[in-house]
Amino acid sequence: MIDLQKITLSIAALAREAGGFIRTEAEKFSLDQVELKGKSDLVSYVDKETEKKLVSSLKDILPEAGFITEENTIAQDKKAYTWVIDPLDGTTNFVHGLPTYAVSVGLMEGEVIVAGVVYEVTRDECFYAWKDGGAYMNDKPIHVTPATTIDESLFATGFPVHNFEKLDDYLGILNELMKDAHGLRRVGSAATDMAYVACGRYEAFFEYNLKPWDVAAGVIIVQEAGGTVTDFKGGDDFLFGQEMVAAGPVHAELLEVVKKYWFK
Repeated sequence: MIDLQKITLSIAALAREAGGFIRTEAEKFSLDQVELKGKSDLVSYVDKETEKKLVSSLKDILPEAGFITEENTIAQDKKAYTWVIDPLDGTTNFVHGLPTYAVSVGLMEGEVIVAGVVYEVTRDECFYAWKDGGAYMNDKPIHVTPATTIDESLFATGFPVHNFEKLDDYLGILNELMKDAHGLRRVGSAATDMAYVACGRYEAFFEYNLKPWDVAAGVIIVQEAGGTVTDFKGGDDFLFGQEMVAAGPVHAELLEVVKKYWFK
């Protein structure tokens, strides 16, 4: 049986190292170094080189594990244990010189995330958790907020960069929450949004068109901080189902609003 605590702390050290590389490159990065995966889906050499560094080091930590990575710098291969990596979550922010962006590494056992690290580069904040071990930010325990109602909550979300077929339904959700909540924020890094839910800066995060590498690490961090993670139906197809609600006790009320517009 693997030592999840030891592995998680090793991931955290690697994520910090990767974040140092990203910070160094940010000082000299220019927009002419950007590539397009889609009209609004950006990538750079920084994403790819960071992923290569992470993959190489993670192989040493758990040689038998497979990989699911955003930039496909290694063959995608699910195994009994699988690393799920976003080397630079928030690339659009990075290339425009805006915070926030993060390194995100999750470890999946079968279909369940059992360890995760989100390192927010610009604030030098490392969030991490492992199954049944609690959640932490820079070595201090973190917890979701106790808020139970929308009218006492601040929410994080994201906007789609493709597949706009459900946009009107999504805008219905935003419209209601704008009127009733403390506010809505769109930071531009799902991994960071989930880490901020875990440490109580937001009451909840919800989004669709998500990829597993966007959220894998955040899932276990929110769960171990006392939160709930589901898909838009309230089920458990949130890692590969491309939609998620991650929240503290306000989850139940928020989910009802999401369902009302998404499944009408």
